[in-house]
Amino acid sequence: MVIHGLQKMTLLDFPGKVACTVFLGWCDFRCPFCHNWELIDGSAPPLLDDAGLLDFLKKRQGLLEGVAITGGEPMLNKDLPKLLKDIRSLGYMTKVDTNGNHPDMLAEIVHEHLADYIAMDIKNSEDRYARTIGLDSFDTGNILKSIGIIMKSGIDYEFRTTVVNELHDEESFRGIGEMISGAGKYFLQKFTDRDTVHFGGLSAPSDDRMREYLDIIRPYVQSADLRGVD
Repeated sequence: MVIHGLQKMTLLDFPGKVACTVFLGWCDFRCPFCHNWELIDGSAPPLLDDAGLLDFLKKRQGLLEGVAITGGEPMLNKDLPKLLKDIRSLGYMTKVDTNGNHPDMLAEIVHEHLADYIAMDIKNSEDRYARTIGLDSFDTGNILKSIGIIMKSGIDYEFRTTVVNELHDEESFRGIGEMISGAGKYFLQKFTDRDTVHFGGLSAPSDDRMREYLDIIRPYVQSADLRGVD
């Protein structure tokens, strides 16, 4: 397996754990606000392979508690379940990020107890999904399946939305609320413009607007909070 990036320690990517973050390449979405475009198209140079990652993790036993797998879209890689098994065999907890478009792989990971935490991006309400992920059209059936799998999994999880002025409004969060009604945890995270964002012309909502969106979503979920807001 080709690994395109490794953050050797993080206190943010795996809630409650001292972890490292592993970045895998390729994604089937083209979200214009993505910070990792070089991972989306696979143009990021390879950093190491799975054997190299496992060697690194053996040296960090007792220092790190978990490993967060992100991308790109990790579930495009057919070898992801094996990688998770190998990581867990070293005594680490595992977290997987996903865009939710691969419910079969997600179901396998849940069934085989290969993740301790799953984070799924909810890009927008169903009627705005295609535009938000940079595609001409999109069937949200897989997204809804993945939401159901995660909510019934018994695994700790979160849903989250990166909020962009040009893509989201009040109706977005009413629609998202209906999609994830009854969910345990949901986060709204403010878009941050960086040099690695492939498209220009995008902006972040104000803190007050983020709070308004939070108020809209709260009746639908058990817990909701903001990220990137002072």
